[in-house]
Amino acid sequence: MITLKSLLGATALTGLAAAAGAQDSDLLVFDYSGFEDPAFHTNYNAKNGADPSFAFFGEEDEALQKLLSGFKADVSHVCAGSVTKWVESGILEAWDTSKIPDFDKLDGNLLGEDVAADNAYFIPTDFGSTATAYNTEEVPVEAVKTLQVYTDPAYAGRITLPDNVDDAYALAYLATGVTNWQNATDEEFMAASDWLRAVHPNLRTYWTDTAELAQLLATGEILVAWAWNETYPTMVDEGYPIGFEREATEGSSLWLCGYVNLKDGPGSEDKAYDYINSFLNASNAATLMDAGYGISNTEGLATLGEQALIDAGLEPIDAPVLAQLPMSVELREKQSEEFEKIKAGF
Repeated sequence: MITLKSLLGATALTGLAAAAGAQDSDLLVFDYSGFEDPAFHTNYNAKNGADPSFAFFGEEDEALQKLLSGFKADVSHVCAGSVTKWVESGILEAWDTSKIPDFDKLDGNLLGEDVAADNAYFIPTDFGSTATAYNTEEVPVEAVKTLQVYTDPAYAGRITLPDNVDDAYALAYLATGVTNWQNATDEEFMAASDWLRAVHPNLRTYWTDTAELAQLLATGEILVAWAWNETYPTMVDEGYPIGFEREATEGSSLWLCGYVNLKDGPGSEDKAYDYINSFLNASNAATLMDAGYGISNTEGLATLGEQALIDAGLEPIDAPVLAQLPMSVELREKQSEEFEKIKAGF
């Protein structure tokens, strides 16, 4: 299974993809490693006779700095929490949504006010959920019906959170009663930070990728984890007693990624639209789901059926949802600085 978010903290892989098929020199996509898989852009290949060219990054701030330093590409993958910073950097041009036929089929819950416009800087394409994965043989379901399980001393040393500021603060905001971080006040930010600080002594570790998390859960070293949805079906398929509780009283989170149109790209603007339209096509839904992602195209998602969404941990839920939509640069930087202090024990 390809995992987008496990690459957020990975070592950067800068360079062109060495794909087996022919590459189109008229379109360079700046992306996480794994998205060069031809299965993700078959419609682009069918129209243009080749796959796009790719260059890779490992982390979004690193990608932004590379672009600001003069690296040129045509489109880039980015997750929603970083979008405002990228927009304010001046390196983006808006997408013309009239050239994106599936734009009106995108899930309105994933769009947010800043991107649901005739001209949008960010087109959401793929999403997943973050919720509580737990050992069903040692943790009763009642314990994970609240996010306060992370502060429960009964599980001290058997808990893990992702080493990812967006996911950590999504949990903390939910646990302190906030379901929209775009409008978080200073008081709400401090309450979330204090909650994370209280959880820190209970943690065994901050996990950095899904392979590490799966190992921690498989051995029983970890009993409770704030986890991405792709971990759950993989471990269940392998026979491990793992549950995935998205309907805690306080709720769970959805993360969201998509593509931005880079200003002054060296390639073809028309092919940039070919790429985004190929990725969003409903026919891509099953391919993305096989890799652990939901597609933002509601018609495409509907073709998979309810059971496929349940099995992947992406079904509609009857509980609050914090969508990881774009936030202000100031708030994201405050969260990043505070998270580093918390992890260091301060």
